[in-house]
Amino acid sequence: MNEDSSPRRNYEDALLGIVRDMSSAMHPAAEAEAEAAVSLDSALEGELGFDSLTRAELLTRIEQSFSVSLPEQVLGQADTPRALLRALLAAQDLPPDASGTHLRQARPAPAAQAPDGATTLPDVLRWHLRSHPERTHIVLLDGDGTDTPISFAQLHRRAAAIAAGLAARGVEAGTTVAIMLPTSPEYFYSFCGILLAGGIPVPLYPPARLAQIGDHLQRHAGILANAQAPILITVAQARPLAALLKAGTGTLQSVLTPQELEDGASAPAQAMLRTHDIALLQYTSGSTGSPKGVVLTHANLLANLRAMGKALAVGSQDVFVSWLPLYHDMGLIGAWLGSLYYAYPLVVMSPLAFLARPERWLWAIHKYRGTLSGGPNFAYELCLRKLASTNLAGLDLSSWRFAFNGAEPVSLQTMRAFLERFARHGLRPQAAAPVYGLAEASLGLTFPPLGRALASDCIDRAEFTRAAVAMPSRPLGERESPGQRETLEFPSCGRPLPGHEVRIVDATGRELGERHEGLLQFRGPSATSGYFRNPVQTRQLFDRGWLNTGDYAYIAADEVYITGRAKETIVRGGRNIYPYELEQAVGAIPGIRKGCVAVFGSPDPESGTERIVVMAETTEKDVQARRALHRQALQTALDVLGMPPDHIALVPPHSILKTSSGKIRRAACRERFEHGRLGRGVQAPWLQIARFGWRALRPELRRGRQTAAGLSYALYTWILFATLAPVTWLAAVALHRPALGWTFSHHAARLLLRLGAVPWFVQGLEHLPRDRPCVLVSNHASYLDGIVLVAALPTPVRMVAKRELQGQRIPGTYLASIGADFIDRFDTVREHEDVERVVAAVRAGHSALFFPEGTFGRAPGLQAFRSGAFLAAARAGAPVVPIAIRGTRSVLRDGQWLPRRGPIGVVIGSPLWPDGADWPAAMRLRNTARAEILHYCGEPDARRTTHRDARQE
Repeated sequence: MNEDSSPRRNYEDALLGIVRDMSSAMHPAAEAEAEAAVSLDSALEGELGFDSLTRAELLTRIEQSFSVSLPEQVLGQADTPRALLRALLAAQDLPPDASGTHLRQARPAPAAQAPDGATTLPDVLRWHLRSHPERTHIVLLDGDGTDTPISFAQLHRRAAAIAAGLAARGVEAGTTVAIMLPTSPEYFYSFCGILLAGGIPVPLYPPARLAQIGDHLQRHAGILANAQAPILITVAQARPLAALLKAGTGTLQSVLTPQELEDGASAPAQAMLRTHDIALLQYTSGSTGSPKGVVLTHANLLANLRAMGKALAVGSQDVFVSWLPLYHDMGLIGAWLGSLYYAYPLVVMSPLAFLARPERWLWAIHKYRGTLSGGPNFAYELCLRKLASTNLAGLDLSSWRFAFNGAEPVSLQTMRAFLERFARHGLRPQAAAPVYGLAEASLGLTFPPLGRALASDCIDRAEFTRAAVAMPSRPLGERESPGQRETLEFPSCGRPLPGHEVRIVDATGRELGERHEGLLQFRGPSATSGYFRNPVQTRQLFDRGWLNTGDYAYIAADEVYITGRAKETIVRGGRNIYPYELEQAVGAIPGIRKGCVAVFGSPDPESGTERIVVMAETTEKDVQARRALHRQALQTALDVLGMPPDHIALVPPHSILKTSSGKIRRAACRERFEHGRLGRGVQAPWLQIARFGWRALRPELRRGRQTAAGLSYALYTWILFATLAPVTWLAAVALHRPALGWTFSHHAARLLLRLGAVPWFVQGLEHLPRDRPCVLVSNHASYLDGIVLVAALPTPVRMVAKRELQGQRIPGTYLASIGADFIDRFDTVREHEDVERVVAAVRAGHSALFFPEGTFGRAPGLQAFRSGAFLAAARAGAPVVPIAIRGTRSVLRDGQWLPRRGPIGVVIGSPLWPDGADWPAAMRLRNTARAEILHYCGEPDARRTTHRDARQE
């Protein structure tokens, strides 16, 4: 015990030193006494303020300092320095990471034919089993230096055992079975086992932390109920939650592990499948409420695999290297099912393994002579940012012939930088390939021609903004950026896959000519037939035989150029949420007026999440009875959404606004909620004003007079807002140009403040950069802050909001119309993607506006800042402009629905330039900007108060 204590103590001290150094870099010197309290049991997020991006940086520093390779699970599961210490000590016994010139390159397998006559996925597996059973199909990289090969024979044997276990539990043709497993051999066995049993796999994304599995499973209740899956295959830790899931879905009967299914196998399953049977339900990242499960048949999938294979001239001598999640179509269909069909090896690692050590991806391509690989744009940016030259000595990427970039906007700057840096490692310029696809097309839709270098289209910005016409312009000069001249540059995503067609239409469905921007539609043999048990969304998907992609684009010389998103998607923590189902469920509660329930999202940009609000009418006035209704509404929301709403408001009759045809006016209800108008019903404004005025005339009731005056002012502002907001929304959406939408909103917001007699001022407008993009950061104290900033800033900026707002019908559409960006704070991989997308936008000449605090409340005080805005600024080489808002918390405090008249000020500070592109430079930016805002916002430092209270406890 004593012999080991000294080395352990050395590790402990060194680890705490790293954590303290990072904490010191994040916090100003005035907080040094708080940082000294860092201990092994300090909560990384709750106490030290390490968000997911900062934890990724911490993991990198630990690995570099101790020369170890930590398992990728550490990134998601370690929440204290003590947990990191345990992982560090355990890593000392692991074999060294597989990187460097000493790697032995894998020998290619003999050539094999593709099963062109196969009509289902099980046919494909059985064809390879007959032809070459011992051929390596999958190589699983475990992250600890162990590579686990899986042959076709092994895959079929284990899958057949699971299929028998499923058949013994009643699974037959057409039965849906959900899978929630990490990247592992069991995932492949389970997926194929479901198919062999005749079932329909329903992939669900697994939790990053096992400690959160209960909440995570509840989030999937909507999918499980929609899919009507009687069985969920998952990890052992989920078994105790079976009863909870059964109650939440109504159809789930069993929660089983792959091992339990194999152990309970009996007679082999003998399912007979047809080509047009459903092969897969691809849900959109954990949709709930009204889930959209894309129906993909065996015919759809095989058509897409064959079309992609033809476009890429794929053969069994290729090697696909992937870190992509297996619950998303790109990793599941593109990486794995493509390798299953063409019999080329799939070398696969978990997403967390890549995120923790991006070089593992490139070294896997080196070792296995990968020819096909790629991912979203952020993956390439991550390699550029995190990989030092010492990690790449001896790396050879000459085998990589198709480096696809898809699933999010492609940054030409990132791809060009990636090609330039890795050219010295053998990467050819012809490898770079922006692609476009979507689950509704099975996966791929447009690919660039093979062997062509990165292609783009430079167009005139003014003409594109004015008339949505992509007029060619001369290419950007080497020293120019899109923000320095009136030129836009879009990457070509190539031409449609063989057998598929695309077209561009306007809002009325009229097809547009070449170089006219509009909605992109497609059709072809891999197109879905619709959404599973969702006829409403299915009808919206189709347009006279064509399918809507939900994206804007234009076509030039038969090549597709994607310009932006059009579809409405509400995403919260990777899940889509739709209001109608919850409105129906809450309306069915006895005591709630049926058809008088509104569910909507209330924007909350500073926290990166969308508040879900339930407004329900009731005639009940008894306090205890209202509490019971509140509890029932909460439980109903949990059952439907898989998570609680943020606010449940029980309001009097006639408070829910409707159209003349009886449809719920969710936007108007949201406006009432955000401006404190709940419970006022639809009483005529003149009558309310008269009543308040009568109270004011009673001199003996001074308090009543003051209250009436306040309510009169609040009512007046409500009327103003109710008048201006719909007009502004409609104008911004109709203009369909972010710059024009912002300008209109700017004037509308100023008019609202002026007519509302709000004494306000803006100071420091001269500090806003005129000739270059910047990252603006502001404190957030009230729901009024967005309106105030739109009124204060004369030039358009891209507001950065939580991803959950993106697809919500009212706020999402409006934010998109003024050019907002959206960030997901609940999924680490997606947060990296979103931050990189903001970086690309800033590099392209667009300024971005962040609320970096993450939360606000009733009590005044500037909260700790999250790191995303400052990492984006440092990586983009753009200045940070601090903005301090003061007075809005007093005008409309959190939890207060009666706005009061008071002064509001906006102070814009001088630009702060990053002194580097790394994490320490971003933290220095963060500290300086926070100090500036703290000086002018007129509120105390909430972080210091928190640390002081913690020390007193």
